[in-house]
Amino acid sequence: MPGADLNVLFITADQWRADCLGTLGHPMVATPNLDAFAAEATLFRRHFTQAVPCGPARACLHTGRYLMTHRSVGNGTPLNDRFTNLAREVRKAGYDPTLFGYTDTSADPRTLAGDDPMLHTYEGLLPGITPGLWVQEDMAPWRAWLAAEGFGRYAGMHDVYRPRGRTPGRGATFDPPVYDAEHSDTAFMVNQALAWLSVRQQERWFLHLSLLRPHPPWVAPEPYNAMYDPDAVPAPVRAASRADQAAQHPFVAWLMDYLPRRSFFPDGDGPASAADEADQRQARATYYGLMTEVDHHLGRVFGFLKDSGQWERTLVVFTTDHGEQLGDHHLFGKVSPYDPSFHIPLMVRAPGQAGGRGRQVDAFTEAVDVVPTILDALGLDVPQEMDGCSLVPFLAGDTPDGWRKEVFWECDFRDPETLAAETALGLTPDQCSFSVLRDEAGKYVHFTALPPLFFDLQADPGERENLAQRPEMAATVLSYAQRLLSRRQLHADRTLVNHRLGPAGQTIWKGARQ
Repeated sequence: MPGADLNVLFITADQWRADCLGTLGHPMVATPNLDAFAAEATLFRRHFTQAVPCGPARACLHTGRYLMTHRSVGNGTPLNDRFTNLAREVRKAGYDPTLFGYTDTSADPRTLAGDDPMLHTYEGLLPGITPGLWVQEDMAPWRAWLAAEGFGRYAGMHDVYRPRGRTPGRGATFDPPVYDAEHSDTAFMVNQALAWLSVRQQERWFLHLSLLRPHPPWVAPEPYNAMYDPDAVPAPVRAASRADQAAQHPFVAWLMDYLPRRSFFPDGDGPASAADEADQRQARATYYGLMTEVDHHLGRVFGFLKDSGQWERTLVVFTTDHGEQLGDHHLFGKVSPYDPSFHIPLMVRAPGQAGGRGRQVDAFTEAVDVVPTILDALGLDVPQEMDGCSLVPFLAGDTPDGWRKEVFWECDFRDPETLAAETALGLTPDQCSFSVLRDEAGKYVHFTALPPLFFDLQADPGERENLAQRPEMAATVLSYAQRLLSRRQLHADRTLVNHRLGPAGQTIWKGARQ
């Protein structure tokens, strides 16, 4: 089917680890609808996001650019309005990209006047996207619906997500909220998206369904809260003690002390890394339950498209913004140098691409590849300024010549408001960053003003031992550092650098970055 005739369903979950899919052999979490989708799609096993947390990760995803080129480095850091993005590009082809959820795009203040409300939130809209259902942290549309459904009125997310109680002998995230499964945030958002789709069966449409879960707050409605036995969850991958983990690197030690328990658990104080065994195990079980809930509702969407005859004319993409440590390395959340924060799922099903159906790809792919893939599948040009590459050849069953052998990502942990890391680590804001080059054999983490990390991923896939300072590893570490520098040089902004003006007019060279 010609790409221009396709509908597009672009699904993002939030904070979904790559290993949490039944089709990849997870020993516990059930994802039957995504597993069935994977059997019809192309699944990318070694797919990585380019940044954390949510805002920077989504800026990379939506613009096809690395953090070092779009520079929306934190939640609340404006995204320069000069950059194109997925929504702006598909509009050129007549699509009206419509959002159900959020994009966490911080607006460029130079495009706003006076005291515009968008200057007071990091949860702005991606330029060019149409809000079908726009939710922000306060979840106001959902809370209004809950009130209309008789569940009372709640001041904000921290009230509506409060557990009903605390069951003795169970972890802090076990108890369900006041609402039932039919009234959860996921159910509400999918209901709204399905209602929108139901009146567009004869139209060409573009839907970006951006779901919150399994992002905290980790509270799941019945039966998902009790679906998984916390005593049977996989053990976290980490050092033998918190002290041993903290000794690996000063940044890790700071994270372990800084990330608060209340960002993940409904009660208690202190750092999340100090949560007891029962709370940590239940957090995993609740996280899995929220995933299974998302899977259930995605099954509703897939079923509607099939029943309405739209499945074979809809490009479907499932991914997430970033991962979650979930107790690995004695950490919770997504900010870390470790793989579980950056390794994420990606599945793509393109009508007419039978060669990639059910295929699991082991090549390294990146979040910046998603927009070029969608544009290419629709028959649209991929802007030269984008850092990613189209994955369409993989969807056809092929592997492009010269495909990358490594992945690259970054993290900027500055906070101009609190100066938390700056104060604790003795850094300036501009020194609060690291870049990563990871291939099959090893992983190099270069901090701007702190010691590096290096992991031998063949001998130590759990990233337990930092080899960066070992004399016998000096040549290997140098090689990775040189390759990291080459990657950064290769992806410097090239918006106009391949243009030449002369007597004959303008000459423009176009091609892949390689």
